[in-house]
Amino acid sequence: SQSEQQILSSKLECVQSIKDGVLAEATCTESNLVTPFSQKGSGAKTQTQSSLKLFQVETETLYKKADSEDLYVTSMLYEREQTEREVTEGEVAELVWKLCLAHSASFETADLFMTLVFELRHLSLEALKALWQRSSFKCRDNWQPLIDALPSCATEACVVLMKEITVSREVEEDKEEYFFWSFSFIPKPTSGMIESLAPLLKSPGASQSCFLGVTALLHRFCSVYNSCDEVPAVQSAMRTLGKFLGGNCTVQDSEGLSQMQLVLKAIGNAGLAAASLAPVLSLCASLKSNPIEIRLAAIQAFRRIPCSVRVSYLLPGGD
Repeated sequence: SQSEQQILSSKLECVQSIKDGVLAEATCTESNLVTPFSQKGSGAKTQTQSSLKLFQVETETLYKKADSEDLYVTSMLYEREQTEREVTEGEVAELVWKLCLAHSASFETADLFMTLVFELRHLSLEALKALWQRSSFKCRDNWQPLIDALPSCATEACVVLMKEITVSREVEEDKEEYFFWSFSFIPKPTSGMIESLAPLLKSPGASQSCFLGVTALLHRFCSVYNSCDEVPAVQSAMRTLGKFLGGNCTVQDSEGLSQMQLVLKAIGNAGLAAASLAPVLSLCASLKSNPIEIRLAAIQAFRRIPCSVRVSYLLPGGD
């Protein structure tokens, strides 16, 4: 209504010049008047002038067709440009210190942690051991950045260091479990990793995660490399597991039953690597004096062994 006073009076005027269908120039004038404080059009008033002018037009850039040799298929996860510079143990130790000082729930911490993982991949075993001696400390909130970063490193040197840390009991039990489970996710296992880890299967009281983590690594290795059963490290690991079976999987008590079930599950985990144990697994499954749990576990241990091997040993007269 007319009794209500308008508080702000604004005005915008623009003049545009178009040449050959392209905006060549635009000039605008904007004014704002606060009416309660104005007298005859003056008072609290702002005026803004702006001008845009086209200086040049660039011709369309035609992108050259990429050379197929420069293209490759890869996962988008955790990919980072390869650095040409050499990473030193001292630089990585300083990075661990920065992580300790950074706020635990910040973008800076996430970026520093990812940088730590990628830089660990450039260190030799000797450099990693020296880094462990310098940087195995805990931060104020009881966090050990190096312990959490090592499982994501996935190089042979990192795996060997994790194994040595485990053997020397330098980390808590839950962190050992974390190490073992990480072996299942190593994308490119090496025979050196298996050679380093296989002796852990002989350790008294080796945990379930140890058996399953190491054999999952064996399965991944054999999925990538042909004739893996001819690799000495693989043969050694399977001989160790075979000795637990004792020829026909007989057990004396409930503790032996649990251990045998774990070993059979680990053999099933190993997949192609376990083909050499097929004759023994067949005996374990067919021996009627064995507990039903053992016989079933022996059959399930064939799950990743090639079909031709399974049929020939599990079915009498199978071909």
